Amino acid sequence: MAARKAHSRTVKATTATPPKPSPMLSRARGVDNWKEAAEWLRARGIEDIECITPDLAGVPRGKMMPTSKFTSNTSLALPSAIFRHTISGEYPEETEEFRYDSRDSDIKLVPDLSTLSVVPWESDPTAQVICDIVDTDGKAVRYTPRNVLKHVLSLYKDRGWKPVVAPEIEFYLVAKNDDPDYPLKPPQGRSGRSIQGGQGYSIAGINEFDELIDDIYHFSAEQGLEIDTLIHEEGPAQLEINLRHGDPIELADQVFLFKRTIREAALGHGIFATFMAKPIQGQAGSAMHIHQSVVDAKTGKNIFSNPDGSPSKEFFHFIGGQQFYVPKTLVMMAPYVNSYRRLTPGMSCPVNNAWGNDNRTTAFRVPVSDAAARRVENRLPSSDANPYLALAASLAAGWLGMVKGMAPTPPSDGTANEGSVELPRGLLEGVALLENEPALREVFGDEFVGMYAGVKRGEFETFMQVISPWEREYLLLNV
Repeated sequence: MAARKAHSRTVKATTATPPKPSPMLSRARGVDNWKEAAEWLRARGIEDIECITPDLAGVPRGKMMPTSKFTSNTSLALPSAIFRHTISGEYPEETEEFRYDSRDSDIKLVPDLSTLSVVPWESDPTAQVICDIVDTDGKAVRYTPRNVLKHVLSLYKDRGWKPVVAPEIEFYLVAKNDDPDYPLKPPQGRSGRSIQGGQGYSIAGINEFDELIDDIYHFSAEQGLEIDTLIHEEGPAQLEINLRHGDPIELADQVFLFKRTIREAALGHGIFATFMAKPIQGQAGSAMHIHQSVVDAKTGKNIFSNPDGSPSKEFFHFIGGQQFYVPKTLVMMAPYVNSYRRLTPGMSCPVNNAWGNDNRTTAFRVPVSDAAARRVENRLPSSDANPYLALAASLAAGWLGMVKGMAPTPPSDGTANEGSVELPRGLLEGVALLENEPALREVFGDEFVGMYAGVKRGEFETFMQVISPWEREYLLLNV
């Protein structure tokens, strides 16, 4: 039998093309659904996730859990009382309008996956997500800050409008302070000397803290937060961060996370960052200026400008609403006793409800711009404000002005701060103005107004229990 001829087959080697990674995985911030969330977390080796929501003060509240539990459709609940305590953690007495849930029932955290991001300062791989609050039936809880802002935005949507905002946040860096009886002091910079005032727009002033600022930029980039510019302000070690304009919810989320980010970055360098409105006596206060415009939801065109580029009637009505209603919502933009120490004459802060073109002495400044960028800058909010509530209050005032056709005063051409103070001078006056305005109750709801007023009055009563150095200095031996 003839031997069978062996045949060899040459196999051509092929190199498989690896699948392209999903663009979603490269996003620093946000996913579209729970499947993407699981992939995003797994790709980063995330072990824990913080589910957070802002309370009335803008303090993050929530729960931390293992990633596996987060992605298993677990139910997240909090007691409703966390939205009724003061900044010092106390619970005010009930009044006719300020009431507690008799059962202290659960309210639920609903993660907004578009806010998913890493927590870059944590040593273990950790992520965070901002949550909305609903009741056990799944309805939005109207008095929670993020939902307050969402409701105001819905009023704009019903009219075919969409507001656009750009916040500017000022804050101080201060030396660590373990005893609240001692005044805050500026920290030492890289030169080894304490920073002094008069550093407005100083690049050298920024460079004193260049390593800290590098960390702020690094932490922000990892969270998908966009800083437009950073400057040194007038106060000693007072900085300002400007954010790019955009959707009010997204910008409120960014301010909420920026405050946390800046505090953490500062702690890493052995100093404090504070957003108190008036942290250092005799120095400028810290503001959160809000640039505001409104666009047509369909066309995207700025409704503050006519086709020929001139200011529109909506622009003037918006200003009219700001002038009339912002003083009545000021307690949502200046929420503490300390806030009103900033709103005093002679401290580089408007104490009026005037408006003007490129006039920084007015409460409502219209910056120089082309027609497409026409906007109104509200210069009254302080940096201690909850960004969701400050934006809600300012935008609600403008909305009311437009729907009511409110006319503004003539613009101020000179210094607007030379007359009497045209704003509430203290916390209780601000609370009363909010409570007694029917249009604001209609916008925000009686439950929110009653609850917010009750908490603010509780904070004032706590403050009144503290004896100040001024009282010891001038009353001890003179009265």
